[in-house]
Amino acid sequence: MKLNDAVRRDVRRWGLGVVISLTALYVVFRLADWQELLAALASIRTEHILAASALTVLFIAVRALAWRVLLNGRPTFRQAFFIVSEGYLLNNILPLRAGEFGRAVFMGRALGVNAFHVLSTIVIERAFDLAIAAGLLLSTLPLALEMGWARSAAVLVLVLVITGLGVLYFMALKPQLINGIVERIGRKSDLFQRLIAPQITALMDGFQALTRPAQFFTSLLLVIVSWVVAVTTYYVIILSVAPDAPFWWGIFTDAMLALGISLPSAPGALGMFEGAIVAALTLLGVSNSAALALAIVLHFIQYLITGLIGGYGLLKEGQSLGALFSQLRLRDKVS
Repeated sequence: MKLNDAVRRDVRRWGLGVVISLTALYVVFRLADWQELLAALASIRTEHILAASALTVLFIAVRALAWRVLLNGRPTFRQAFFIVSEGYLLNNILPLRAGEFGRAVFMGRALGVNAFHVLSTIVIERAFDLAIAAGLLLSTLPLALEMGWARSAAVLVLVLVITGLGVLYFMALKPQLINGIVERIGRKSDLFQRLIAPQITALMDGFQALTRPAQFFTSLLLVIVSWVVAVTTYYVIILSVAPDAPFWWGIFTDAMLALGISLPSAPGALGMFEGAIVAALTLLGVSNSAALALAIVLHFIQYLITGLIGGYGLLKEGQSLGALFSQLRLRDKVS
């Protein structure tokens, strides 16, 4: 592929996300009152920021434990902790959530296995996240909107996510069927057989975690614990502007954020992060300016913590971003 062609392709793929992010940023800042925004920023107490920062580190640690379980305990906790942080750091600077593929590459290199085998565990982790987010939305959206149709919409989201988990489980139970389909396609395409088929095989191998009850439920429990930590993080910051807020406000905000940042956006979910939190909190009665202040502080904390830990991990482990970019380019060619 020529350089100009690659650039044009990247612009097309990233352009929509950038436009959405810029639009979201324009809307949330356009609706905010600057004096109120500055006052709200000043009102956020230092102890709340420190507590949210500590909870963010705890969140990364719990996610690392969950990932170790999905990887059969092969990496050390230290490896998992820093590589998870490196993935979040890369998501903050690269588009299309490329940090997920980045941490698969880094962990694959550390364990000496195919990166797509590792990627399958990240797919399972994200499926857990979507199911939990849908469940949280199901339980809090009717409270926030006080409308009957909200529960039906949330149930639909939950059904779709559970269906997706069911498909993954079926694929894990029937690897011979999937591999047979891959083999038949491979007979018709040499390129598919050489470049794509081995990656699908590695993905299928990683999906076997879904068929081991102890591994499945332990990893799911740890992912749920990480969500409890995340919800508490948002709730602590919300208390800065709404001291009487019930705990379910943090649940609703986290669920809305999870769904909001799943949409195309600029690196780091810039704009969509702020837009999702502002949308959630304004539905709960918080002013646009105060909600935006909370979003700015939360996003800054996440950038700072993942940047420090992820950056240290990259330096300490000697990971090469150049090698990662080459892997990403190869992924683009075969996708």
